[in-house]
Amino acid sequence: MKGSRFPGFHHLSIEERRALVSAARDLPDDVFELLRDGGLTVERADQLIENVVATFAFPLSIATNFVINGEDRLIPMCVEEPSVVAAASHAAKLARAGGGFVCEADESIMIAQIQLDEVPDAGAARVAIMARADTLLAQANARVPELAQYGGGATALRVRDLGEGMMVVHLHADCADAMGANMVNTMAEAIAPTIAGLARGTMGLRILSNLADQRLVRVRVRVPRSAIDEPLARAIVRASRFAERDPYRAATHNKGIMNGVDAVVLASGNDFRAVEAGAHAFAARGERYAPICVWRNEEDALVGSLEMPMALGTVSGFSRVHPGARFALNVAQVRGSRDLAMLCGAAGVASNLAALRALAGEGIQRGHMRLHARSVAVAAGAKEHVDAVAEVIFAEGVITLSRAREVLAELRNKND
Repeated sequence: MKGSRFPGFHHLSIEERRALVSAARDLPDDVFELLRDGGLTVERADQLIENVVATFAFPLSIATNFVINGEDRLIPMCVEEPSVVAAASHAAKLARAGGGFVCEADESIMIAQIQLDEVPDAGAARVAIMARADTLLAQANARVPELAQYGGGATALRVRDLGEGMMVVHLHADCADAMGANMVNTMAEAIAPTIAGLARGTMGLRILSNLADQRLVRVRVRVPRSAIDEPLARAIVRASRFAERDPYRAATHNKGIMNGVDAVVLASGNDFRAVEAGAHAFAARGERYAPICVWRNEEDALVGSLEMPMALGTVSGFSRVHPGARFALNVAQVRGSRDLAMLCGAAGVASNLAALRALAGEGIQRGHMRLHARSVAVAAGAKEHVDAVAEVIFAEGVITLSRAREVLAELRNKND
Protein backbone atom coordinates (compact mmCIF):
# COMPACT_ATOMS: atom_id res chain seq x y z
CA MET A 1 0.00 0.00 0.00
CA LYS A 2 1.73 3.16 -1.22
CA GLY A 3 -0.95 5.71 -0.36
CA SER A 4 -2.06 7.15 2.97
CA ARG A 5 -5.36 5.30 3.34
CA PHE A 6 -4.69 2.46 5.79
CA PRO A 7 -8.07 1.12 6.99
CA GLY A 8 -7.90 -0.31 10.50
CA PHE A 9 -4.42 1.11 11.10
CA HIS A 10 -5.20 1.86 14.74
CA HIS A 11 -6.21 -1.76 15.35
CA LEU A 12 -2.85 -3.13 14.23
CA SER A 13 0.00 -3.96 16.57
CA ILE A 14 2.97 -1.63 16.71
CA GLU A 15 5.04 -4.08 14.70
CA GLU A 16 2.32 -4.37 12.05
CA ARG A 17 2.07 -0.59 11.80
CA ARG A 18 5.83 -0.31 11.43
CA ALA A 19 5.86 -2.91 8.68
CA LEU A 20 3.06 -1.17 6.81
CA VAL A 21 4.67 2.27 7.03
CA SER A 22 8.08 0.90 6.05
CA ALA A 23 6.65 -0.85 3.01
CA ALA A 24 4.59 2.18 1.98
CA ARG A 25 7.59 4.52 2.08
CA ASP A 26 10.46 2.11 1.30
CA LEU A 27 12.19 2.84 4.61
CA PRO A 28 15.43 1.10 5.65
CA ASP A 29 15.05 -2.15 7.57
CA ASP A 30 16.74 -0.75 10.68
CA VAL A 31 14.89 2.57 10.82
CA PHE A 32 12.82 1.75 13.89
CA GLU A 33 15.78 0.24 15.70
CA LEU A 34 17.47 3.64 15.35
CA LEU A 35 14.45 5.21 17.04
CA ARG A 36 14.55 2.95 20.10
CA ASP A 37 13.86 4.97 23.27
CA GLY A 38 13.14 8.10 21.26
CA GLY A 39 16.20 7.98 19.03
CA LEU A 40 18.25 10.44 21.10
CA THR A 41 20.96 9.20 23.43
CA VAL A 42 21.74 11.21 26.52
CA GLU A 43 25.28 11.64 25.17
CA ARG A 44 23.98 13.25 21.96
CA ALA A 45 21.52 15.35 23.95
CA ASP A 46 24.43 16.67 26.02
CA GLN A 47 25.98 17.94 22.79
CA LEU A 48 22.82 19.82 21.82
CA ILE A 49 21.85 21.81 24.91
CA GLU A 50 23.25 22.60 28.34
CA ASN A 51 22.87 20.95 31.77
CA VAL A 52 21.55 17.66 30.37
CA VAL A 53 20.69 14.89 32.85
CA ALA A 54 18.39 12.67 30.73
CA THR A 55 16.13 12.65 27.69
CA PHE A 56 12.33 12.92 27.60
CA ALA A 57 10.37 11.06 24.95
CA PHE A 58 7.00 11.90 23.37
CA PRO A 59 4.84 9.47 21.36
CA LEU A 60 5.54 9.62 17.61
CA SER A 61 2.53 8.63 15.51
CA ILE A 62 1.47 8.60 11.87
CA ALA A 63 -1.73 10.35 10.79
CA THR A 64 -3.30 8.64 7.79
CA ASN A 65 -5.79 9.47 5.02
CA PHE A 66 -4.23 12.80 4.00
CA VAL A 67 -4.38 13.93 0.39
CA ILE A 68 -2.47 17.19 -0.18
CA ASN A 69 -2.50 18.83 -3.60
CA GLY A 70 -3.70 15.55 -5.09
CA GLU A 71 -0.99 13.41 -3.50
CA ASP A 72 -1.32 10.86 -0.71
CA ARG A 73 0.85 11.84 2.26
CA LEU A 74 1.59 10.28 5.63
CA ILE A 75 1.81 12.89 8.40
CA PRO A 76 4.19 12.34 11.35
CA MET A 77 2.83 13.77 14.61
CA CYS A 78 4.62 14.04 17.94
CA VAL A 79 2.11 14.89 20.66
CA GLU A 80 1.16 13.84 24.19
CA GLU A 81 -2.57 14.58 24.02
CA PRO A 82 -4.93 11.65 23.35
CA SER A 83 -7.28 11.91 20.34
CA VAL A 84 -5.23 14.43 18.32
CA VAL A 85 -3.83 11.88 15.86
CA ALA A 86 -7.05 9.88 15.57
CA ALA A 87 -9.13 13.02 15.10
CA ALA A 88 -6.83 14.45 12.43
CA SER A 89 -6.83 11.13 10.56
CA HIS A 90 -10.62 10.96 10.61
CA ALA A 91 -10.97 14.57 9.45
CA ALA A 92 -8.52 13.86 6.64
CA LYS A 93 -10.76 10.98 5.58
CA LEU A 94 -13.70 13.41 5.37
CA ALA A 95 -11.57 15.86 3.38
CA ARG A 96 -10.44 13.04 1.11
CA ALA A 97 -14.02 12.72 -0.16
CA GLY A 98 -13.72 16.24 -1.58
CA GLY A 99 -10.27 15.81 -3.10
CA GLY A 100 -8.24 16.54 0.01
CA PHE A 101 -6.37 19.68 1.03
CA VAL A 102 -5.28 22.32 -1.46
CA CYS A 103 -2.19 24.07 -0.09
CA GLU A 104 0.30 26.75 -1.08
CA ALA A 105 3.24 28.29 0.74
CA ASP A 106 5.05 31.58 0.21
CA GLU A 107 8.75 31.87 -0.44
CA SER A 108 10.85 31.38 2.69
CA ILE A 109 11.16 35.07 3.56
CA MET A 110 12.17 35.85 7.14
CA ILE A 111 12.30 39.30 8.72
CA ALA A 112 15.14 40.62 10.87
CA GLN A 113 14.51 43.84 12.78
CA ILE A 114 17.12 46.54 13.44
CA GLN A 115 15.97 48.93 16.14
CA LEU A 116 17.05 52.57 16.02
CA ASP A 117 16.65 55.02 18.92
CA GLU A 118 17.11 58.77 19.24
CA VAL A 119 16.72 59.37 15.51
CA PRO A 120 16.55 63.17 15.04
CA ASP A 121 14.73 63.17 11.69
CA ALA A 122 12.75 60.08 10.68
CA GLY A 123 12.09 61.30 7.14
CA ALA A 124 15.71 62.03 6.43
CA ALA A 125 16.74 58.72 7.97
CA ARG A 126 14.36 56.80 5.70
CA VAL A 127 15.72 58.55 2.59
CA ALA A 128 19.34 57.94 3.60
CA ILE A 129 18.80 54.25 4.36
CA MET A 130 16.81 53.47 1.22
CA ALA A 131 19.36 55.30 -0.93
CA ARG A 132 21.93 52.77 0.25
CA ALA A 133 19.59 49.75 0.11
CA ASP A 134 21.49 47.86 -2.60
CA THR A 135 24.80 48.31 -0.80
CA LEU A 136 23.29 47.23 2.51
CA LEU A 137 21.75 44.11 0.97
CA ALA A 138 25.08 43.19 -0.60
CA GLN A 139 26.77 43.71 2.77
CA ALA A 140 24.22 41.42 4.43
CA ASN A 141 24.65 38.72 1.80
CA ALA A 142 28.43 38.84 2.17
CA ARG A 143 28.05 37.66 5.76
CA VAL A 144 26.08 34.52 4.76
CA PRO A 145 27.54 33.64 1.34
CA GLU A 146 26.45 30.00 1.48
CA LEU A 147 22.79 31.03 1.33
CA ALA A 148 23.18 32.22 -2.28
CA GLN A 149 24.16 28.67 -3.27
CA TYR A 150 20.60 27.59 -2.43
CA GLY A 151 18.88 30.47 -4.21
CA GLY A 152 18.41 32.57 -1.08
CA GLY A 153 19.73 35.77 0.38
CA ALA A 154 18.71 39.25 1.51
CA THR A 155 16.05 40.65 -0.80
CA ALA A 156 14.64 43.93 0.56
CA LEU A 157 14.69 46.61 3.25
CA ARG A 158 11.63 48.23 4.81
CA VAL A 159 11.81 51.26 7.11
CA ARG A 160 9.15 51.96 9.75
CA ASP A 161 8.77 55.01 11.97
CA LEU A 162 7.56 54.00 15.44
CA GLY A 163 7.42 57.55 16.77
CA GLU A 164 9.25 59.47 19.50
CA GLY A 165 12.61 59.03 17.82
CA MET A 166 12.35 55.25 17.44
CA MET A 167 12.51 53.55 14.07
CA VAL A 168 12.92 49.97 12.90
CA VAL A 169 14.42 48.64 9.68
CA HIS A 170 13.14 45.29 8.41
CA LEU A 171 15.62 43.17 6.51
CA HIS A 172 13.82 40.57 4.36
CA ALA A 173 15.82 37.46 3.48
CA ASP A 174 14.93 34.31 1.57
CA CYS A 175 16.20 31.46 3.76
CA ALA A 176 15.49 28.66 1.25
CA ASP A 177 15.00 25.38 3.15
CA ALA A 178 16.32 26.71 6.47
CA MET A 179 14.17 28.22 9.20
CA GLY A 180 16.70 31.03 9.02
CA ALA A 181 16.86 32.54 12.51
CA ASN A 182 20.64 32.45 12.79
CA MET A 183 21.09 33.61 9.21
CA VAL A 184 18.94 36.72 9.45
CA ASN A 185 20.32 37.58 12.89
CA THR A 186 23.84 37.46 11.45
CA MET A 187 22.80 39.65 8.54
CA ALA A 188 21.11 42.18 10.80
CA GLU A 189 24.15 42.47 13.04
CA ALA A 190 26.37 43.00 9.99
CA ILE A 191 24.48 46.00 8.63
CA ALA A 192 23.12 47.56 11.83
CA PRO A 193 26.08 49.89 12.52
CA THR A 194 25.92 51.32 8.99
CA ILE A 195 22.16 51.81 9.26
CA ALA A 196 22.48 53.53 12.63
CA GLY A 197 25.07 55.88 11.15
CA LEU A 198 22.85 56.72 8.19
CA ALA A 199 19.95 57.46 10.53
CA ARG A 200 22.18 59.42 12.92
CA GLY A 201 20.60 57.39 15.71
CA THR A 202 21.52 54.86 18.37
CA MET A 203 21.67 51.18 17.41
CA GLY A 204 19.28 48.98 19.40
CA LEU A 205 18.20 45.35 19.03
CA ARG A 206 19.16 43.25 16.01
CA ILE A 207 16.94 40.18 15.98
CA LEU A 208 14.46 38.25 13.83
CA SER A 209 10.71 38.62 14.17
CA ASN A 210 8.64 35.50 14.72
CA LEU A 211 5.71 37.27 13.05
CA ALA A 212 6.77 35.75 9.73
CA ASP A 213 3.99 37.39 7.72
CA GLN A 214 6.03 37.16 4.51
CA ARG A 215 6.15 33.38 4.90
CA LEU A 216 2.53 32.30 4.99
CA VAL A 217 0.90 28.97 4.29
CA ARG A 218 -2.65 28.78 2.92
CA VAL A 219 -4.90 25.74 3.00
CA ARG A 220 -8.37 25.21 1.56
CA VAL A 221 -10.55 22.12 1.86
CA ARG A 222 -14.02 21.11 0.62
CA VAL A 223 -15.95 18.49 2.56
CA PRO A 224 -18.89 17.34 0.38
CA ARG A 225 -22.36 16.54 1.70
CA SER A 226 -21.62 12.87 1.09
CA ALA A 227 -19.12 13.10 3.96
CA ILE A 228 -20.88 15.56 6.28
CA ASP A 229 -24.61 16.30 6.50
CA GLU A 230 -26.19 19.74 6.23
CA PRO A 231 -27.19 20.20 9.91
CA LEU A 232 -23.72 19.36 11.16
CA ALA A 233 -22.12 21.59 8.51
CA ARG A 234 -24.33 24.49 9.61
CA ALA A 235 -23.37 23.88 13.23
CA ILE A 236 -19.67 23.95 12.33
CA VAL A 237 -20.13 27.25 10.49
CA ARG A 238 -21.92 28.70 13.53
CA ALA A 239 -19.00 27.61 15.70
CA SER A 240 -16.60 29.29 13.27
CA ARG A 241 -18.67 32.50 13.39
CA PHE A 242 -18.54 32.35 17.19
CA ALA A 243 -14.72 32.31 17.07
CA GLU A 244 -14.71 35.20 14.60
CA ARG A 245 -16.73 37.35 17.00
CA ASP A 246 -15.28 36.38 20.36
CA PRO A 247 -11.54 36.29 21.21
CA TYR A 248 -12.19 33.98 24.18
CA ARG A 249 -13.56 31.37 21.80
CA ALA A 250 -10.96 32.18 19.12
CA ALA A 251 -8.13 31.34 21.53
CA THR A 252 -9.45 27.79 22.02
CA HIS A 253 -10.39 27.50 18.33
CA ASN A 254 -6.77 28.30 17.41
CA LYS A 255 -5.41 25.98 20.09
CA GLY A 256 -7.22 23.17 18.30
CA ILE A 257 -5.51 24.15 15.06
CA MET A 258 -2.13 24.20 16.78
CA ASN A 259 -2.75 20.69 18.13
CA GLY A 260 -2.15 19.48 14.60
CA VAL A 261 0.41 22.08 13.53
CA ASP A 262 2.65 21.77 16.59
CA ALA A 263 2.60 17.97 16.45
CA VAL A 264 4.09 18.00 12.94
CA VAL A 265 6.47 20.88 13.75
CA LEU A 266 7.80 18.98 16.77
CA ALA A 267 8.06 15.68 14.89
CA SER A 268 10.15 17.37 12.19
CA GLY A 269 12.57 18.84 14.74
CA ASN A 270 11.46 22.44 14.33
CA ASP A 271 10.80 25.23 16.84
CA PHE A 272 7.12 24.94 17.73
CA ARG A 273 7.38 27.92 20.10
CA ALA A 274 8.37 30.16 17.21
CA VAL A 275 5.48 28.85 15.11
CA GLU A 276 3.05 29.36 18.02
CA ALA A 277 4.28 32.94 18.55
CA GLY A 278 3.85 33.75 14.87
CA ALA A 279 0.41 32.16 14.68
CA HIS A 280 -1.02 34.05 17.63
CA ALA A 281 0.58 37.36 16.62
CA PHE A 282 -0.92 36.92 13.15
CA ALA A 283 -4.31 36.15 14.71
CA ALA A 284 -4.09 39.40 16.68
CA ARG A 285 -3.09 41.67 13.78
CA GLY A 286 -6.61 43.15 13.34
CA GLU A 287 -8.87 44.98 15.72
CA ARG A 288 -9.31 41.82 17.80
CA TYR A 289 -7.78 38.37 18.15
CA ALA A 290 -9.34 36.17 15.44
CA PRO A 291 -9.37 32.55 14.21
CA ILE A 292 -6.73 31.55 11.66
CA CYS A 293 -9.06 28.96 10.09
CA VAL A 294 -12.68 29.71 9.19
CA TRP A 295 -15.53 27.60 7.79
CA ARG A 296 -18.38 28.40 5.40
CA ASN A 297 -21.15 26.56 3.58
CA GLU A 298 -20.69 26.85 -0.18
CA GLU A 299 -23.27 25.15 -2.41
CA ASP A 300 -22.97 21.41 -1.70
CA ALA A 301 -19.92 21.43 0.58
CA LEU A 302 -18.47 22.66 3.84
CA VAL A 303 -15.39 24.75 3.00
CA GLY A 304 -12.53 25.56 5.35
CA SER A 305 -9.68 27.99 4.74
CA LEU A 306 -6.55 28.69 6.77
CA GLU A 307 -3.84 31.31 6.48
CA MET A 308 -0.97 31.60 8.96
CA PRO A 309 2.80 32.13 9.22
CA MET A 310 4.85 28.96 8.98
CA ALA A 311 8.62 29.40 9.37
CA LEU A 312 10.22 25.95 9.21
CA GLY A 313 13.48 24.36 8.18
CA THR A 314 14.47 20.98 6.82
CA VAL A 315 18.26 21.37 6.53
CA SER A 316 19.44 22.78 9.82
CA GLY A 317 19.20 22.52 13.60
CA PHE A 318 17.46 19.62 15.32
CA SER A 319 15.91 18.37 12.08
CA ARG A 320 19.37 17.45 10.85
CA VAL A 321 20.77 15.70 13.92
CA HIS A 322 17.81 13.96 15.58
CA PRO A 323 17.06 10.48 14.17
CA GLY A 324 13.36 10.90 14.97
CA ALA A 325 13.17 14.14 13.03
CA ARG A 326 14.97 12.61 10.07
CA PHE A 327 12.56 9.67 10.17
CA ALA A 328 9.58 12.06 10.23
CA LEU A 329 10.86 13.98 7.20
CA ASN A 330 11.51 10.73 5.35
CA VAL A 331 8.17 9.08 6.11
CA ALA A 332 6.36 12.26 5.03
CA GLN A 333 8.56 12.47 1.92
CA VAL A 334 9.17 16.15 2.63
CA ARG A 335 10.69 18.02 -0.29
CA GLY A 336 11.73 21.23 1.44
CA SER A 337 10.58 23.82 3.95
CA ARG A 338 7.62 25.02 1.89
CA ASP A 339 6.40 21.45 1.43
CA LEU A 340 6.68 20.87 5.17
CA ALA A 341 4.74 24.10 5.80
CA MET A 342 1.89 22.76 3.67
CA LEU A 343 1.82 19.48 5.61
CA CYS A 344 1.65 21.42 8.88
CA GLY A 345 -1.14 23.64 7.55
CA ALA A 346 -3.18 20.65 6.40
CA ALA A 347 -2.73 18.98 9.80
CA GLY A 348 -3.95 22.18 11.45
CA VAL A 349 -7.09 22.37 9.32
CA ALA A 350 -7.81 18.68 9.91
CA SER A 351 -7.47 19.12 13.67
CA ASN A 352 -9.74 22.16 13.59
CA LEU A 353 -12.38 20.32 11.57
CA ALA A 354 -12.26 17.36 13.95
CA ALA A 355 -12.63 19.58 17.01
CA LEU A 356 -15.53 21.59 15.57
CA ARG A 357 -17.26 18.43 14.35
CA ALA A 358 -17.10 16.98 17.85
CA LEU A 359 -18.12 20.21 19.58
CA ALA A 360 -21.02 20.85 17.22
CA GLY A 361 -22.14 17.22 17.40
CA GLU A 362 -21.90 15.00 20.47
CA GLY A 363 -19.50 17.30 22.31
CA ILE A 364 -15.75 17.15 22.65
CA GLN A 365 -15.53 14.96 25.72
CA ARG A 366 -16.87 11.60 24.60
CA GLY A 367 -14.17 10.73 22.09
CA HIS A 368 -11.47 12.53 24.01
CA MET A 369 -12.32 10.85 27.32
CA ARG A 370 -12.40 7.39 25.75
CA LEU A 371 -8.76 7.84 24.80
CA HIS A 372 -7.97 9.61 28.07
CA ALA A 373 -9.26 6.53 29.89
CA ARG A 374 -6.38 4.54 28.38
CA SER A 375 -3.86 6.99 29.82
CA VAL A 376 -5.50 6.67 33.26
CA ALA A 377 -5.42 2.87 32.98
CA VAL A 378 -1.70 2.98 32.16
CA ALA A 379 -1.06 5.31 35.10
CA ALA A 380 -2.87 2.81 37.34
CA GLY A 381 -0.37 0.12 36.34
CA ALA A 382 -2.58 -1.86 33.94
CA LYS A 383 0.18 -3.26 31.73
CA GLU A 384 -1.73 -6.32 30.53
CA HIS A 385 -5.26 -5.01 31.08
CA VAL A 386 -5.10 -1.47 29.62
CA ASP A 387 -8.02 -1.83 27.21
CA ALA A 388 -10.21 -3.72 29.67
CA VAL A 389 -9.70 -1.20 32.49
CA ALA A 390 -10.17 1.74 30.12
CA GLU A 391 -13.43 0.32 28.78
CA VAL A 392 -14.89 -0.17 32.26
CA ILE A 393 -14.05 3.28 33.63
CA PHE A 394 -15.17 4.95 30.40
CA ALA A 395 -18.50 3.09 30.42
CA GLU A 396 -19.03 4.06 34.07
CA GLY A 397 -18.07 7.65 33.41
CA VAL A 398 -15.70 7.54 36.38
CA ILE A 399 -12.34 8.11 34.74
CA THR A 400 -10.21 8.47 37.84
CA LEU A 401 -6.95 6.90 38.96
CA SER A 402 -8.53 5.42 42.08
CA ARG A 403 -11.35 3.74 40.13
CA ALA A 404 -8.89 2.45 37.54
CA ARG A 405 -6.86 0.81 40.32
CA GLU A 406 -9.99 -0.79 41.75
CA VAL A 407 -11.00 -2.20 38.35
CA LEU A 408 -7.47 -3.43 37.74
CA ALA A 409 -7.43 -5.24 41.10
CA GLU A 410 -10.79 -6.85 40.32
CA LEU A 411 -9.55 -8.09 36.94
CA ARG A 412 -6.36 -9.50 38.40
CA ASN A 413 -8.25 -11.28 41.18
CA LYS A 414 -10.66 -12.75 38.65
CA ASN A 415 -7.79 -14.06 36.53
CA ASP A 416 -6.06 -15.53 39.57
